Amino acid sequence: MENLGSLLAKNQIGENCVICEQMKSAGIHLYTSFICTDCESIMIKTDTSDPKYKYYVEKLRKVTKPGIYS
Repeated sequence: MENLGSLLAKNQIGENCVICEQMKSAGIHLYTSFICTDCESIMIKTDTSDPKYKYYVEKLRKVTKPGIYS
């Protein structure tokens, strides 16, 4: 378990986006992964016929469902 200091530092610095792989401070969590608001916005506007769509699908394959721990 993280202590309060490391949680505060994480919130101030940001997290690594699974799409652009840059540190960003705002975004969403999808299971255990973080997607920044910039990438999220671009992805939802991308048409399925756009070549970038395949890129986003490949990047999203990194997102895995967390296991169930007892």
